[in-house]
Amino acid sequence: MRTFYNDRHALHQGKVEMFRGELVPCFEVPARADYVLAELKQRGLGPIQSPAGVDAAALARVHAPRYLEFLAGAWDEWIALDPANAGRDALPSYWPIRSFRSDVLPASFPARMGLFSYDAGTPLTAGTWTAARAGAGCALGAAACVLQGERAAFALTRPPGHHAGADFFGGYCFLNNAAIAAQGLRDAGIERVAVLDIDYHHGNGTQAIFYERADVQFTSIHGDPHTEYPYYLGYADEEGAGAGLGFNRNLPLPRGTGFARWREALQSALRGIVDFRPGALVVSLGLDTFEGDPIAGFGLATPDYLRIGEDLAQAGVPTVFVFEGGYAVAEVGTNAVNVLDGFMRRAG
Repeated sequence: MRTFYNDRHALHQGKVEMFRGELVPCFEVPARADYVLAELKQRGLGPIQSPAGVDAAALARVHAPRYLEFLAGAWDEWIALDPANAGRDALPSYWPIRSFRSDVLPASFPARMGLFSYDAGTPLTAGTWTAARAGAGCALGAAACVLQGERAAFALTRPPGHHAGADFFGGYCFLNNAAIAAQGLRDAGIERVAVLDIDYHHGNGTQAIFYERADVQFTSIHGDPHTEYPYYLGYADEEGAGAGLGFNRNLPLPRGTGFARWREALQSALRGIVDFRPGALVVSLGLDTFEGDPIAGFGLATPDYLRIGEDLAQAGVPTVFVFEGGYAVAEVGTNAVNVLDGFMRRAG
C-alpha cells in the first residue's frame, strides 16, 4: 500500500487549547503522525512519498472561497493585530449563533475567526495553512493511486480533517481531507463514492458537505452525540436532505462500547456501503476508538484494528484511507498500521 506522507505537518503545532474551562496542552500533536510513520517503515507496508502540490481549484470544489481566503491569510492578520501574537496561537472568542448574521464578512479579524469556527479547542498557528494544504495534497495523491488501479492508498497527514465543513474549522480540523479525496474521485469520473468515518467523534464536517447529495454516501460510527463531541450532529435520525435523503447514515454508540458491539455496527455500515455499489471508498481512519485514548470512550484493543482492516477489505471496494484522530500517542502508530496491514492481508 502506497502512503502519501505530509512532511510539512509539524509546521502546525498548537501550544494550547480550551478544554473544560481551562487552557491545556494540545492533544493533537505532531508525534501522532511521527509514530504512524515509524510503524509503517518498521513493518515495510509499502512505499512512502511526499504529495504533489494541490491546485486551489480542488480545494474550492469542497470549501467556500471566502473561507479559503481567510485561512490563507489568517496568521498574517493575527500578527498585524499585535506583533506579540507571534508567540501565541490564535483562538476564537466570538461566534454568530442562531439569529446572528453570517452572510456579511466582518472587517474585524477576531469576528471573522469566530464566523469560520465552532470551538475554542482548535488553535491556528503560523504553519497551519501550509500543513493543511499539504495534507489535502496527500488525500488527492492517495485518491489518484486508487484511480490508477491500486487496491488502496493511505494519506498520512495532520491536522486531521473530518470536522471541517465547507466554511468552518473546529475539532482540530481546517481542510476536510476525506471530502477532498471523495470529491476528487467524483471529478475523475467515479459515479458513486462512499465515505466511512470510524473516528470516535462524528465527522460533522463531512456530513454537512455531502448531506444533500446522492452521489456521495456518508456513514459514521461514533460516540453518541448526546454525551460526546461534537454534540450537535451525529444522531441516527439524520438521513440526508433533498437529493441526499437516504444517503447519510449515523450509527451512534454509547460510551464504554467494546469491540464486539462496535464490530456489529461496522458490519451493518459495510452492508449499506456494498448496497450503494460505490466505485471507491474513502475511510476516515480515526484511532481514538482505542481503549486508552484520553479524550474518547470506546474499548477497542490493539489486535482489534487488524480485524477492522480485514472487515474493510471484505467490502471489495478500492479504498482511500485518510488519517484522522487518535490521541493515545504511543499506541496510535501500531493501531493505525494494524488496520492497513489487516486490510492488505485480506485484500491479497
